Amino acid sequence: MSIFERVLERFADPATVRFYHAFRRKEDYSFVEFLHGYLYLRFPYFYIGVGKGHHPLAKYLCDPLCWVAERLGLWEPGAFARPKGTGGFADTYHGKVLRTEAARKLISVRRNIALPNLEKVLPYSSAKDIILENPDHIAVFDCPCRVNSESPCMPIDVCLIVGEPFVAFLESNHADNARRVTTDEAIAIVEAENRRGHVTHAFFKEAMLGRYYAICNCCSCCCGAMQAHVNGVPMLESSGYVAVVDEKACVGCGLCAKKCPFKAIEMRDGAPVINADACMGCGVCRFQCAKDALGLVRNSSASDPLEIDELAGKDLDAAA
Repeated sequence: MSIFERVLERFADPATVRFYHAFRRKEDYSFVEFLHGYLYLRFPYFYIGVGKGHHPLAKYLCDPLCWVAERLGLWEPGAFARPKGTGGFADTYHGKVLRTEAARKLISVRRNIALPNLEKVLPYSSAKDIILENPDHIAVFDCPCRVNSESPCMPIDVCLIVGEPFVAFLESNHADNARRVTTDEAIAIVEAENRRGHVTHAFFKEAMLGRYYAICNCCSCCCGAMQAHVNGVPMLESSGYVAVVDEKACVGCGLCAKKCPFKAIEMRDGAPVINADACMGCGVCRFQCAKDALGLVRNSSASDPLEIDELAGKDLDAAA
């Protein structure tokens, strides 16, 4: 046991020790990656605040932190706008858009599962594993992106952390703004956010053991990932679906175009037209339409959906 590990075992809380050992078990273990993950989950509001440029110290810290990150090999100059799969920033931290149905299934998993290297679902060079340990351990906490916005969308407590060692670490270090929730409570949060016009993403991060760790319910006005994506950092991956319009049911109210978070719907001659290239298949438009005139169909040109039952090849709803 190293000196660091002896100090950690002696002074750190059990959740932090467990978090460290989860990194230590990785074949490609890196202390720098553990430190990055620790700082990210221990100080998420500062981390995201600086990343978005909204923290008061951001203008002083951005350049020094980028310099340190480059020296540690966390990213290289010019890496932010690189295409997916080429080693850019987005390869280390990204989200997969989820339909409400897919999010409900992912939240409802009752068994530990291991689905590594989901290339067809996540076309990134890293952070593309679903390794679920204690998937019924779910915590909701205040969204760092909304906390760091001047006029945040409400409510704020909409980010879901899923599985271990993440939930225990969050509980131990964020008792004031995090709490455990049941599967039903987590599903209710997702459905309520979708009705508000917000997008559900499964997030993957290299510093979170290179795997899925969170379900975030994102608004285009607050979410750093959505804003980065619009500005050329390819952090988000399509759900694998695309919106379609039932012309017979549509009454041309235009609400879907106003509410689409990706600006993929345009009204032409009183009818909605879907820009398939811009549509991420989130399905938010369905919740805005009182006439059920919008739906989702499989997008053959997009990556595969994150349908947990299909990927695992079995029914994961039943208790183990």
